[in-house]
Amino acid sequence: MKVCVFGAGALGGHLAAQLIASGKAEISLVARGAHLAAIRERGITLKIDGREVGGKPAAATDAPATLPPQDIVFVALKAQTLPAAAQAIGKLIKPEGCAVFLMNGIPWWWNHGLPGKSATLSLLDPDGALWREIRPERAVGSVVYSPNEVVAPGVIVNSNQNRWLFGEPDLSSSARLKTITDLVSATGVETAACPDIRREIFKKLSNNASNNTLCALTRLDSAGAAGDDGLVKLAMSIISETLAVAAKLGWDMRSEVNVEQVATRARGKPGAKPSTLQDVLAGKSLEIDGLLGQTQAFAREHGIATPVIDVCLPLLRGLDAGVRAA
Repeated sequence: MKVCVFGAGALGGHLAAQLIASGKAEISLVARGAHLAAIRERGITLKIDGREVGGKPAAATDAPATLPPQDIVFVALKAQTLPAAAQAIGKLIKPEGCAVFLMNGIPWWWNHGLPGKSATLSLLDPDGALWREIRPERAVGSVVYSPNEVVAPGVIVNSNQNRWLFGEPDLSSSARLKTITDLVSATGVETAACPDIRREIFKKLSNNASNNTLCALTRLDSAGAAGDDGLVKLAMSIISETLAVAAKLGWDMRSEVNVEQVATRARGKPGAKPSTLQDVLAGKSLEIDGLLGQTQAFAREHGIATPVIDVCLPLLRGLDAGVRAA
């Protein structure tokens, strides 16, 4: 089986290292820059639970067109970079293959399989390139609880938990879903197939939308943000607004999620940085619309007030503009 990790950064690199170490498939990587050079020279290394795993992939490249067609493409790009890569990803997948999207927030394929919905989300796929080139029927969703950071070219550190959930947009229990979960489970990490992946996406988003946003805006780590009373109040509001939108769309988890507990616990060890903060510090563009923008769009479509998201979203976009300019 041929498997490609498209975007072998922190999260993608974690998975790539685990898959290479398991030896269950032929693994290729798409990466760039110094990270790619290090992978070609020394392989990719994941430091996790006091040990190191990884190795050299079958191929590592910044030109995906040079790779043979793949059975599974794990896409670990940030949402804002996906449309530009749509054609390359689409051509890389075998006709009977699929793409598994490892990303935070609302995904571009969200409407596929929902009653009465048949179009892409314009905020996340503005020209329809993802819907057209990859095609939603070839997409598989995921929710990943695995904080990682690239600490040096070719070297990734996992700092906390490691749980990987996968699900079909049409809610089916497909053969390809079993193949994916079996493949990842064989690496030794906790893996499960979800009967309703959108519910899990919103459940994680209620945490990520607040933590990523506030850490990026303040440059505090997760523990620092969770220890500030004013930021905790903002976090609780973002969580509550996100859950209200989810409930309106049909996934009501307000009785399951303890908003205060989520907002006040130190979400990670001191020094643990959520992905959006990592991007700010690295001078990279920020993942915004999957975390806040699409939630606001859903809210406006259904007449739900999101006053704190309405303030934080333009601040994040302004921060993104400043990071890009610098």
